[in-house]
Amino acid sequence: MSVTVRYIVQDVDEAIAFYCERLGFAEVMHPAPTFAILSRGDLRLLLSAPSTQGGGGQALPDGTVPQPGGWNRVSLQVEDLEATVATLREAGATFRNDVVKGVGGNQIIVEDPSGNPLELFEPTIEEARERP
Repeated sequence: MSVTVRYIVQDVDEAIAFYCERLGFAEVMHPAPTFAILSRGDLRLLLSAPSTQGGGGQALPDGTVPQPGGWNRVSLQVEDLEATVATLREAGATFRNDVVKGVGGNQIIVEDPSGNPLELFEPTIEEARERP
């Protein structure tokens, strides 16, 4: 079973580069400048830019235009949080906080190029680890 999440981004090409080059996603399809599908394990990530062309990035009937950001987020398990953070910092990524030590692992929130949050999580106890 896979999970699909849609993120609104300002620039789909920039988001593809960030997710694929920095976080191990694969590009599944990129049929238009305003839309792409990426995957990582059982996660399908739909990227949509605000657009008048229809789809997930179009304005709502009341005129509200989708925009990136907020606090809902995808949590990605990483094997070495310290190394992942260092690599992302070298690439200029923006973090919302420092590493937080939790009851099941350590985590930090990084923003994609449009400001959408991603939680990077390194489990410290076996029960918190993702199952294949």
